[in-house]
Amino acid sequence: MRRILAMIALAAMLLGRGAWARPVSEDEAYAIGLDAYVYAYPLVLMEVTRRVATSPGGAGRPYAPMNRFAHMRTYPDASFKDVVRPNADTLYSTLWYDVSDQPLILTLPDTGGRYHVVPLMDMWTDVFATLGTRTTGSGGGKVAIVGPHWNGKLPAALRIVRSPTASGWIIGRVQTNGPADYDHVHAIQKGFAAAPLSGLNKPVAAGPPAVPAAVAAPLPPVVQVAQMKPDAFFALFAELLKRNPPHASDYAMLLRMEALGLVPGKPFDLAQTDPAMQRGLARAAQDGLRRITDRRKAVPVTRAGWNVLGGAVGVYGNDYLQRAFIAFAGLGALPPEEAVYPMVRLDGDGVPLTGASQYVLHFAKDEIPPADAFWSLTMYGEDQFFVANPINRFAIGDRDKLAFNPDGSLDLYIQNERPGGDREANWLPAPKGPFSMNLRLYLPHRAVQEGAWSPPPVQRVR
Repeated sequence: MRRILAMIALAAMLLGRGAWARPVSEDEAYAIGLDAYVYAYPLVLMEVTRRVATSPGGAGRPYAPMNRFAHMRTYPDASFKDVVRPNADTLYSTLWYDVSDQPLILTLPDTGGRYHVVPLMDMWTDVFATLGTRTTGSGGGKVAIVGPHWNGKLPAALRIVRSPTASGWIIGRVQTNGPADYDHVHAIQKGFAAAPLSGLNKPVAAGPPAVPAAVAAPLPPVVQVAQMKPDAFFALFAELLKRNPPHASDYAMLLRMEALGLVPGKPFDLAQTDPAMQRGLARAAQDGLRRITDRRKAVPVTRAGWNVLGGAVGVYGNDYLQRAFIAFAGLGALPPEEAVYPMVRLDGDGVPLTGASQYVLHFAKDEIPPADAFWSLTMYGEDQFFVANPINRFAIGDRDKLAFNPDGSLDLYIQNERPGGDREANWLPAPKGPFSMNLRLYLPHRAVQEGAWSPPPVQRVR
């Protein structure tokens, strides 16, 4: 009887932890768990973001069920909390897809030469394809997204892209030249459509019903993930691994995680592990999040104080920490061929930016941001979101009616209070407290991508 009870206990342990788990010390569980948390973070954040985006929310926040486009009709405002560091340059047309059962056929509009980009991002946040101006042109057309294991037949001449995961996110962007341009972009947005292969050439269902204003908006996804308990985080990660296969180059990480019982296709229950592993993974989750957020400190800073993201952006390979940091700081970032996002938190003297001071960003005539599409400077509060201001301006750039100096140079005024007079045309309102900014260059020149051009310092003038 004693032998039978021991066998039952062993079987229960293997079912709870996975047959691949082995005894580990608290320190070993911590070390492996720290890497596992960083590796898992983008996948978990994507799933939480998907749940928010495909569920009814507050009025003004577009949503749609899976495999349906949702369109932003205006720029995000200070109430938008779904994705950190949003832009106020384009109107988004987004779609969460699921191609586990059959392909999804995308219809893209003819934009008449207007810049647009339609990136396809897998659940690990890698941009595995970009459609639009730079790659496929502005003439529109149809594209089939197929799942990782799909081997059926499609209509002839239909362009195919294969998603590494069964689900993913499309964050389409159409250049929008201020609120006066909304109607024109809305007409372009009507040309976006999606239908399963079985529904190709059939009438498309009407859009989702309006959402009552009384529905409360959820916490931002980055906050939800940060507040997850270790057991919930790792359990969700294990569940997501069943539908979202790791990339082909991830085996070293997968083999490392086996010691914890974190194995693709297997559930994971931290409560069923031994106390040493529970303590180790609890510490790992806390420090793993800190490791991700602290990555900003390692981002190269130019002599002028700008953070320029080195390494991979949009496509990450095995740089798991970079991938996790970009997910935290700017989920959905485009590859550098499409856009670059220099960020600044410090003035030219290395002092953190704050609305208690006043600044000027001066571009000499030959320093104007070199981009084939457009450029802008965007303001963010301490929480990485827009901050309300009296003129509802969150970004300023080359499509605004800027006042250039007689010599062709340009001064942008960055401060909390109105600068008054002619300077208001070049004013980017700042919050009262700490802030940061992103300079965005769409279709940047090669000099930007290769680091031969970088922004000038933000000069404190008062």
